[in-house]
Amino acid sequence: MFSLSSLSALIWIVLLNVFGNVSVEFFGLSRLYINCMMVYLLFLPAVDLFQTRERYFFKYKNTVAISVLTVVGTSLVSVLLVLLLKNRLNGIVFGYVFPTVLIGIVVSLHFIHVGKRVNTNYWGYALKFCLPFIPHLLSLTLLNSMDRVMITKICGAEDTALYSLAYSCGHIVSILLTSLNSAYAPWLGEKLVSNEHKEVYNFSKTYVTTFMILAAGIMLIAPEILLVLGGKMYMDAIYVMPPVAMGCVCQFVYTMYVNVEQFNKKTIGMAVGSISAALINYVLNAICIPIYGYYAAAYTTLVGFVWLVAVHIYLVHKMGYRDLYNEKFILAALAMMIFVTVFINYLYKLTTVRYVFVVAYGALLLVGIYKYKNQILSFLKGK
Repeated sequence: MFSLSSLSALIWIVLLNVFGNVSVEFFGLSRLYINCMMVYLLFLPAVDLFQTRERYFFKYKNTVAISVLTVVGTSLVSVLLVLLLKNRLNGIVFGYVFPTVLIGIVVSLHFIHVGKRVNTNYWGYALKFCLPFIPHLLSLTLLNSMDRVMITKICGAEDTALYSLAYSCGHIVSILLTSLNSAYAPWLGEKLVSNEHKEVYNFSKTYVTTFMILAAGIMLIAPEILLVLGGKMYMDAIYVMPPVAMGCVCQFVYTMYVNVEQFNKKTIGMAVGSISAALINYVLNAICIPIYGYYAAAYTTLVGFVWLVAVHIYLVHKMGYRDLYNEKFILAALAMMIFVTVFINYLYKLTTVRYVFVVAYGALLLVGIYKYKNQILSFLKGK
């Protein structure tokens, strides 16, 4: 897989440089930045493949170490280069690329040393499985970024700036999704292989409840997150964050079903679902943004994610996994989270009352973590 991804990246590097003027015009970037991007994409798959493999064997020390090195290295190198270089943008770009490339080189040498040879039989398997991911991921990218493009055209750059920061802050919930799913996906795979569907059904209630409680906590402190990251001038965009966070909750739910689709190597339906969600988002944006302004974009994106929940539930049912998850509870929990989102949105006007809820929430969360610490550790260890 490493050799296939490297071959793909090298082909793109050659093509983008042979047709340099065309690529510069298409991306709107200088050739230097395009090549930085391509070198980054040459070595990033090595890091991702290594971390994915380690997660599936529940070896989280290596994955955490690489993640910390990447984040800390990127921050330190970027700051250092910004201070040293005349062109500060170059400093940011090089600082972002260099740590990943360095770690990627080390991991690549490890793969070459351990692998010895390339088994091309896996290439056909990988391409058949992964090619539908291209329209799937492109559509999800459109779903997440189309709002900003349309807001700029309809409302102007100032509203886009407000929306973008609030959207990024609300999307912090997705960090929970990625973290939990990195442990959940391998565990689910083991249970599906051993046909332990009942255990998955029972656990789904706890899993969904945990995520939604954590997501609600982030919604509660959303004004403080926006204040720290943007300052008072961005506080008008605070009402964008709850629907964005709710969209991440929907994303969390449909990812549970996507894991099943990936396990069964059925990825075409994923692509169809994502493309249809992007189209729905585009149509709703075109209708709602001119009427309600940039706030509407957060809710149209939420509609797209709700649609994806319905699509992926349907696809998994079609595969014969109708009773894999406790769906009555999951759908009831989603409905409850919509109510919680509306309620928290209202609390933003009542700062003192919201602080009371924050303190109560924090106390209950600590009690819950202490009470269920053994179950939490057991899940993280994949047991």
